[in-house]
Amino acid sequence: MSKTAIVEIDGKRYEFPVVEGSENEEAIDINKLRDLTGVITLDPGYKNSGSCTSKITFLDGELGILRYRGYSIEDLADKADFLEVSFLLIFGELPTAVQLKQFEDDIRKHTLVNEEMKNIIDGFPRTAHPMGVLAALTSALTAFNPKSVNVDNEKEMYHAVCKTMGKFLVIATWTYRKSMGYPLNYYDNTKGYVENFMKLMFEIPTGPYKASPIVIDALNKLFILHADHEQNCSTSTVRMVGSSHAGLFASISAGVSALWGPLHGGANQAVLEMLEEIHNNGGDTDKYMAKAKDKNDPFRLMGFGHRVYKNFDPRAKIIKKAADEVLETLGVDDPILAIAKKLEALALEDEYFKSRSLYPNVDFYSGIIYRALGIPTDMFTVMFAIGRLPGWIAQWKEMRENKEPIGRPRQIYTGSPLRDFKTVDKR
Repeated sequence: MSKTAIVEIDGKRYEFPVVEGSENEEAIDINKLRDLTGVITLDPGYKNSGSCTSKITFLDGELGILRYRGYSIEDLADKADFLEVSFLLIFGELPTAVQLKQFEDDIRKHTLVNEEMKNIIDGFPRTAHPMGVLAALTSALTAFNPKSVNVDNEKEMYHAVCKTMGKFLVIATWTYRKSMGYPLNYYDNTKGYVENFMKLMFEIPTGPYKASPIVIDALNKLFILHADHEQNCSTSTVRMVGSSHAGLFASISAGVSALWGPLHGGANQAVLEMLEEIHNNGGDTDKYMAKAKDKNDPFRLMGFGHRVYKNFDPRAKIIKKAADEVLETLGVDDPILAIAKKLEALALEDEYFKSRSLYPNVDFYSGIIYRALGIPTDMFTVMFAIGRLPGWIAQWKEMRENKEPIGRPRQIYTGSPLRDFKTVDKR
């Protein structure tokens, strides 16, 4: 027997169906609430509201579970590469060997960016934040690809996916090259996707660049861990913008802007800024741990705990090992990273943090890895965007294929009631 929920308003009772997901999650379907009762729900931040049904990502914050299309994040990070996971998220199943090779080859066909895009990036000062540049360049791709995608045409949709995956990686690295004053690099079709990221970022004309396999593996894992995370701020933004039937590039550009915020994708940048603050003030980690435990102190320990994961962040367990391997492989001697390792050790042993499940999260370890690779702090969120791209595409594709209505939240008006207008001479 199906469940129902009863709402009583002014003595009248209304029944609403309860929807159950494949992992036994339950939601009250209030789709007809306003039509039947004349009232709406009020839920600032949408913390209790489901905006859609989705087959892409399952997340259980209480148990520390993250799965893509039913596959555990642990298995995917350990056994798959980023393009395999991208294919899984976007098309619903893991690719066969033939499908994966074809996907890689088809992405390579779209990695060349129109030379006129350089005119746009040249218009930015070198000091411009890379995320602002990336949002603008992503949006500008619409001008060079004006034909809208027919989401009901499988071939067109596949073509659009490959084009987006190919070009986004290139323009994302261009934001770094611009800030450094380096010439812009091009994709090398003889190399893999993640290896190309390192080449695009760091190869200079005076000599070839070869990244360590340990580094490539760590970045592969990081991109996989960031690939999707259910209906977060940027993903919801992509779906909301796409619900107006805005194109894929425009919708992803909006997602980039949403990700830019320090409460979302900027969290790993905030970690490094905190570490630099501690270093600049003497590097006393015990002092800052005490400040973090003092509820009257405004200092916040960034990179510990998570809004969604109430126990532990499953992604952090995976990437901690990769971070340790990267630091050991590169032999980095950096006082900032030394402070990070001290904070990690203290927090993992401190009863205050353990009792509150304030463990290092994925942003803490990703920041450490990016710092060790010599990636500037203001590029950290761009790294997040590269990883999150397949998730955004998958969510946009699902929303359009499900023919979801245009997003249009309601509000409760709290302004002035009707007032008489007075001409300017009488005010």
